[in-house]
Amino acid sequence: MELSSRQQVAETLQPFVCGGLAACLGSAVVHPADVVKVRQQIATEKLSPVVVAKNILRANGPTGLYVGLGTALTRQATYGTARIGLHRVISDRLEAVSGGVIPFWQKIASGMVSGALAVCIGSPFDIALVRIQNDGALPADRRRNYRGVVDALTRVAREEGVLTLWRGLAPNIFRGMAMNAGMMSSYDQAKQLVIQFWTKDSNPKKPSLKTSLASSAIAGLTCAVASLPFDVLKSRLMFQHRDPVTGQLPYRGLLDCAVKTFRSEGFLAFYKGLPAYYARCAPHAMVILLSVEQITKGYRALFGLDEGTHDLVTALRFNSSTAFQSSSDDADGDVHGEVIDHPVEESPKKNAQQA
Repeated sequence: MELSSRQQVAETLQPFVCGGLAACLGSAVVHPADVVKVRQQIATEKLSPVVVAKNILRANGPTGLYVGLGTALTRQATYGTARIGLHRVISDRLEAVSGGVIPFWQKIASGMVSGALAVCIGSPFDIALVRIQNDGALPADRRRNYRGVVDALTRVAREEGVLTLWRGLAPNIFRGMAMNAGMMSSYDQAKQLVIQFWTKDSNPKKPSLKTSLASSAIAGLTCAVASLPFDVLKSRLMFQHRDPVTGQLPYRGLLDCAVKTFRSEGFLAFYKGLPAYYARCAPHAMVILLSVEQITKGYRALFGLDEGTHDLVTALRFNSSTAFQSSSDDADGDVHGEVIDHPVEESPKKNAQQA
């Protein structure tokens, strides 16, 4: 059946819309862990995530754990969606040039390039998110008191210059590249071990839900360890204040921030907030895995698209590396897993017609 122009547009936008909605849902679920993680990273003293969470609840109540949620969702709607769409465009072009399936190293390169470009698009929202999340931890006279994402972006551009919206871009890009590389190099191996020693799936190319979630949790830990140092540097560069006397910023750039952090706080400072960071990465991926297929089914039903192809390969036009790469974020930290292929039962009406 030929699709109408409206359906063709819906088909084209499907991976962006469905992937973006799933990423936003995942971000909303793990947002409290993200708030705790940012507060830990900015703090100069050593605080456990439990202590940080208690301090937030004592000062602001339960809503304090959701400060900046609107900004986080806006970031997912731009950065997360861009990363998914750009990866698909780059992968499609590489496949067209090679005339077939692209090798693994090109999939990694595509994930890194698309992630880096998406970071450039989403960096202003990262700036706003980091500042809003940590503002409540500052003394009252040093708080910026942003009213929301639009107010934060506008004031940063007006008071500190437009380029400040891209402060911390270098560690942010390195973070995304380290996370994607960590995921892609570890997920397949994790899946093999999980199947071999636990789930015993008969077809590794169609892993069970248990296998996908366990493998994504293991890969999430690898990603967290590989990318957290850059995430710490990114948070500090984005949040820094100018000295009221000298007018100078504490850090001149990525290397200066890394050296000063190491000298004053030691190596472990680069892994501040690791439990909270991991608590954000793994559940975020699992939420996306569980929700994206249902979102896609609803989307395709809404626009009257074909009903026999609800698996993620067709629904999102992802290959396994695309689905896996898309969870880096956010932490974005996005999908830490492979496609879960669920067969679709034919309706009784259709069976009767065939009979």
